[in-house]
Amino acid sequence: MKKWLLILALTMTAAPAVHAQGCAMCTKTAAGLDDKSARGLNGGILYLAALPLMILGTVGFVWWRSNKTQI
Repeated sequence: MKKWLLILALTMTAAPAVHAQGCAMCTKTAAGLDDKSARGLNGGILYLAALPLMILGTVGFVWWRSNKTQI
């Protein structure tokens, strides 16, 4: 388990610029917007990402909790 956590930590910190990439269409759209609209676009992206992240977090927590009780 510690091996997988180390691999995950190294993967996440190895190339932070790669994780911050966006699609070309969003980049061009955001470049042409004013500050208020760009913040709205970013907020919308975060809003759309929230549900899948919560689902994955819940599944991960339930999995962790069930494995914790078996040990």
